Amino acid sequence: MDANTRNLVRVRAGRCCEYCRLPEHGDPYATFHIEHIIARQHGGDDDPTNLAWSCSRCNHRKGTNLSSRDPDTGRIVELFHPRQQAWHDHFAIRGAQVVGLSPSGRATVRLLNMNDGRRARLRRELIDQGEYPVD
Repeated sequence: MDANTRNLVRVRAGRCCEYCRLPEHGDPYATFHIEHIIARQHGGDDDPTNLAWSCSRCNHRKGTNLSSRDPDTGRIVELFHPRQQAWHDHFAIRGAQVVGLSPSGRATVRLLNMNDGRRARLRRELIDQGEYPVD
């Protein structure tokens, strides 16, 4: 990925993971990645409309997945798409938890394991320090 595209995606995301909203500076050991929302193997390309800024944890958990099971209904649904959907329509922060508000939000939270113990503790610390985007 060329430097201009990488910078565009990074700045567009406000330097936060477009899935869990972890800010880049929130975990000095987390590397952020350009994530293909639709993986190349599924016909995705390097156009910025198919790219998201993602922490390494969310990127690795998402992998090439396009869908997952909604834990409330058991139905297979498409994952959250940061270029086509608004984060606040699909997720909310409650305490230190990311809560899925829609089928795709719930499936994305579950697949990406956004509320695992370590991640929730880090999120709580960042919220308490005013360093996590909760609006």
